[in-house]
Amino acid sequence: MSPKSCLGCTKWFLFLLNLLFFFLGIFLLAFSFWLLFDRQSFATVLGSPLVSLRVWSYGFSGVGIATMLLGFLGCLGALKEVKVMLGLYFGLLLLLFTAQITVAIIVYTQRTTLATKVAAYTEELIRGYPAQGPPGDTHESWDAVQQQLGCCGWKGPQDWDHHDDATRDRDRAIACSCLRAHNSTHKTPSMLPHGRCPMAALQDIFPRGCKERVQTWLAGNLVTIVGVCIGIGLGELFLLMLSMFLVRNLDSHYEKLLRGL
Repeated sequence: MSPKSCLGCTKWFLFLLNLLFFFLGIFLLAFSFWLLFDRQSFATVLGSPLVSLRVWSYGFSGVGIATMLLGFLGCLGALKEVKVMLGLYFGLLLLLFTAQITVAIIVYTQRTTLATKVAAYTEELIRGYPAQGPPGDTHESWDAVQQQLGCCGWKGPQDWDHHDDATRDRDRAIACSCLRAHNSTHKTPSMLPHGRCPMAALQDIFPRGCKERVQTWLAGNLVTIVGVCIGIGLGELFLLMLSMFLVRNLDSHYEKLLRGL
């Protein structure tokens, strides 16, 4: 294959890949808006609190916009052979790749400190759980975590025994999300109410803490998580090599963008 043919194949391959990323970004952005403006329907179907869906919608929006931007730069830079755009695309992709590596290193090296901070945060969250009235956004999110993971407290149900010293002896209560759902007559999964419920029998309470359930889930899905991370990293390295190959081999005296306009 001649150098010109190799350059052309690289150009169109990079263009098609980034065109796919551009449409993926549009899809994620559209889905985030749908999630944001129709949260009530999603909350009913998925059984998730509105605040969690709002956070997810913001996350999808950010990922969608970033994916669209990278896809646009890669598509136009490859199609029009614009070195500036390809260089910007390479720089942003390299920045993203470096940030991912940095976060992974920080999480691995500081995992003990992070676990301690998460434990302290959840314990403070349990102590501040409202005795009456609807829970706040953060407490509602914690209810969703307990319901979906089937856990109670961070270390176990005993975490709720000391969250309210004033009423501990005369009116012991526990988060309703710690209770098992026995109603199976409906076609949709039963949803426990938010807030506090009177202390139930031990067999009606999730026996494990959320810390143990999270550790179990991570251990069971470790290979999948590592595989996905490695796949994303290799894909980004591949795109970095393609974009740098185009930047280094394009004609420095091009006027294609001006002629195309």
